[in-house]
Amino acid sequence: MTYIVLTFLYQRYLNGFEENKIDAITTMVSYNTQWVMQLFNDQSFIEESATHPYMKLFFNDKYVARIVEGCNAISVIILFISFVISFSGKLKTTFFFIFGGSLLIYVLNVLRIAALSALIFYFPKQEPFLHGVLFPLYIYGVVFILWLIWVRKFSRYASKDTK
Repeated sequence: MTYIVLTFLYQRYLNGFEENKIDAITTMVSYNTQWVMQLFNDQSFIEESATHPYMKLFFNDKYVARIVEGCNAISVIILFISFVISFSGKLKTTFFFIFGGSLLIYVLNVLRIAALSALIFYFPKQEPFLHGVLFPLYIYGVVFILWLIWVRKFSRYASKDTK
């Protein structure tokens, strides 16, 4: 039920933006990614597409990727939150785990986009593997580990001797 409600609310949020306009969360992810990339390469920047709802990402002044709404990790965070609530524990613990886990997923997603963009620059032929296999494994692997920690240590199903 949590997943359905959060997905509905997120879809309503997205519907509030004009066609071919980038939502605020994706824009924030884009600027955070640009900031991370500029720590290592001052010739990295983003540019909003004039005709489509995405940000162009440049590395070494070369257009290497685009950041679309699906890149902002909100759907992954919704999935994470839904699982934690399904196996909820104490209210305060649940709230802090959701907040901390969501923040971790957000930060790791920004790092994922930055690393993916740099790797695509250096290994363009590997883009399908990097984008379609390696980096989804990375982000979903982190979520899976967070779920394991939650169920084993904090949920109402955690064994009493581990609390």
